[in-house]
Amino acid sequence: MAESVRVDVWLWAVRMYKTRSLATAACRAGHVRVNGERAKPAQPVRVGDEVVARTDRDHILGVRALLVKRVGAPVAREAVDDRTPPPPPRTEAPIPILRERGAGRPTKRDRRDIDRLRVR
Repeated sequence: MAESVRVDVWLWAVRMYKTRSLATAACRAGHVRVNGERAKPAQPVRVGDEVVARTDRDHILGVRALLVKRVGAPVAREAVDDRTPPPPPRTEAPIPILRERGAGRPTKRDRRDIDRLRVR
């Protein structure tokens, strides 16, 4: 078995990115860090390394096993130690501002009133 695997291949294999080319693009864009440093797509990953990958938020992943091929979700879960903190609780959505049907476009005064309500 190999001692290391490319970081883009590993991220694709553990299902962090849908395609390998997306994982490669994320590495090139600086969205992937290995042990705190920016990772190029071909950077090797070893068991015990910490990988931070940004998708919708930053995911902190520990490398438990090296994968070269994409595997099913249960196997991928065993290869990753997910240390990502839970997302913050959602805040309440503001009450939508409703206008009477057929009232036309808002005037400048209406727009200011709407903006004032949204700030609160």
